[in-house]
Amino acid sequence: MVTPYDWQENIGHRARYVESRLEGGIPVAVASIPDGILMATFRYQSSKIFEVYDRIAYSAIGIQSDIEAVRVAAVEFCHQEGYRRSEDDVTIQRVATHLSQPIKRAFGDMQSSPMVVRSLFAELGDSIEHDKVFMIDYDGDYRVWRDKFFLAGSDEAVKAMVDAVAGVDFAVAKQEDALAQLREAVVKGMDPDGSKAKAGELPELIFEAAIMRRDPKWTRKFARISGSID
Repeated sequence: MVTPYDWQENIGHRARYVESRLEGGIPVAVASIPDGILMATFRYQSSKIFEVYDRIAYSAIGIQSDIEAVRVAAVEFCHQEGYRRSEDDVTIQRVATHLSQPIKRAFGDMQSSPMVVRSLFAELGDSIEHDKVFMIDYDGDYRVWRDKFFLAGSDEAVKAMVDAVAGVDFAVAKQEDALAQLREAVVKGMDPDGSKAKAGELPELIFEAAIMRRDPKWTRKFARISGSID
């Protein structure tokens, strides 16, 4: 017989397991700027920033198969909603509500493995004030942010990223300047105390960035930014 205490203890074990797997995840930085929503990270081979639907983009940290499962589920849901309802009905709130349920079930089901993934979805608004970022955690809970957001595997990494852009006003920043700041934030998130850099342990990675463009002239809002910043 499983008691409430046993269940709670098992949940704690699962949470610690997932968090230990997420700790090594390469952070992602997001900021709203006048030109749109800017997203930046580093990667090995596979892309980490994706277009999900018009005005909605996705990134995550975790096990690649779980990251891909969430991406595919998000794309399918958005296109089904757009077909059955209208494109205007496809919102980041609906996406987060839909995806949180299976993630929550997987985390609470002791007969299966939890999903090792922490996801973010960004939705472009007509102005910075209307941009939104939703973070869906490995237990299915989700929260909303505005202006900027940093996705990482530990509180220490997030704090390092926040400190790296302290004093930066993204609301008036040009794209190139904002991208340089986000890149620096991700680097700090990967190595909060600088010990990896000193020991030469930072891996060889590819800088990846994308923007959802606010200017109405762009029919397709999502665009990858080629090259990296030296």
